[in-house]
Amino acid sequence: MNFFGITALATEGADAAQVQNVGPMAMVVQFLPLIVIIVLFYFLLIRPQRKRDKETKAMLNAMKVGDKVVTIGGICGKIVKIKDSNVFIETGNIGTQDEKSVLKMERDAIKSVEKKQSN
Repeated sequence: MNFFGITALATEGADAAQVQNVGPMAMVVQFLPLIVIIVLFYFLLIRPQRKRDKETKAMLNAMKVGDKVVTIGGICGKIVKIKDSNVFIETGNIGTQDEKSVLKMERDAIKSVEKKQSN
């Protein structure tokens, strides 16, 4: 059997001495595909996810009162108060009246932040 250029020494007629003479290079070549797959997973999945998590954490820490936000559930509003891990969001125009309501949300429930306009 030929696997990545290495001929298997363990055949029906091979004696035990030939099987034990497999060198360390053959072991490295045998595990090389597994090592390549692990490296690919790191660069294609783990590293980009860590980068996104870092950017999200920075965005949540930079929130200020007056910023417009969108929550994970799709609620749009303006931040009126920030207290520890909670954010109080004012939503507007419910029905035909100009009623405002304030929702208490966890900081982690914020999906995106749009900074307030400076005049």
